[in-house]
Amino acid sequence: MTIKVNRAVLAHRLFTGISRRHLSCLAQELAQPWQATVEGRRHEVRGGARKRAAGAGARHQLVFVDRLVATLIHLRHDLPHSVLGLLFGVDRSTITRAVGEIRTLLAERGCAVPGRPSLRLKTLADVFAYAQAEGIELRLDATEVQVRRPLAGRGGRRAFVSGKSRVAEGNLTSRLSQNRA
Repeated sequence: MTIKVNRAVLAHRLFTGISRRHLSCLAQELAQPWQATVEGRRHEVRGGARKRAAGAGARHQLVFVDRLVATLIHLRHDLPHSVLGLLFGVDRSTITRAVGEIRTLLAERGCAVPGRPSLRLKTLADVFAYAQAEGIELRLDATEVQVRRPLAGRGGRRAFVSGKSRVAEGNLTSRLSQNRA
């Protein structure tokens, strides 16, 4: 089954979570580091300098901007890579590789602080230090993420049972009752 969606539609704010102007700025900012990473990887595989002229050889199935858009959609909506592959008209493995490449670049870039665009928080320690310095109260979402597990009666199912739900629920209930007392 092949579903091809206009890629301009996929770059809409409803899918990516950012405006087209911000997407354009982000693409300009990350394009050069991505290209350097790709060329570095090719250099390692070749074992030396380029043997053909620039532009020769196979083309990417997803250009850089499409890789960025696919990654933003995945991060915002948690769509499976197979669904994104259908939307972009490529295989799931192409999306998986693209998301892995772009996520790394986004993580290295860090998060902007509202009202202070020059400040970027790159690690969780940076976030905690900033919050403490600014007197900001942080609230972390510690909800459990459901995982697929083998059907009942099949081997390996017990490895997926941690009992965390029952234990966490009991601890939370006892802490709440202590706080109210």
